[in-house]
Amino acid sequence: MAMKDYNTIIVGTDGSALAAPTVARAAWLATRDDADLVIICAFSELPRRVEAKNPATIGGDSRAGQVIGKAAASAAVAAAVAIAQAEGATIAAAQLVDGDPAKALVQAAADRGADLIVLGAVQDRSLADRLLGTTAEEVTKRAACDVLIVRPAGGEAELEVPESG
Repeated sequence: MAMKDYNTIIVGTDGSALAAPTVARAAWLATRDDADLVIICAFSELPRRVEAKNPATIGGDSRAGQVIGKAAASAAVAAAVAIAQAEGATIAAAQLVDGDPAKALVQAAADRGADLIVLGAVQDRSLADRLLGTTAEEVTKRAACDVLIVRPAGGEAELEVPESG
């Protein structure tokens, strides 16, 4: 079976510890295949007052994969852009999307004719994840293109990325 090069790669970021190695892997692939990289961060816009009181700031929000507030989403995208640039990737776009992460990634892939979606996922899942599903599960069900799931190495939120070159 012949392997194909990717032309457009979508990568999701949420600013978590797993986001950096996920973006680095996507950027490495984009550089290797001379593909365009599109960075997506889904977020939930909350009024400033509600955002300040949100339990997500102390780890209590159940919306995994969705960044709370536009400021946090902007910071996540800025960090992802820096990582991708360090890998030498061509960044075609970096977008903030107010909404569900899985829908945002699948829609971006469809809109841009992407060949690959890259996102991070952990194996240890909460009861809510088991009942409602995860972003990774939803993307793999809905995407019309290849999906690469980046997992933390050794149970940690770190992943060794091959050297560019």
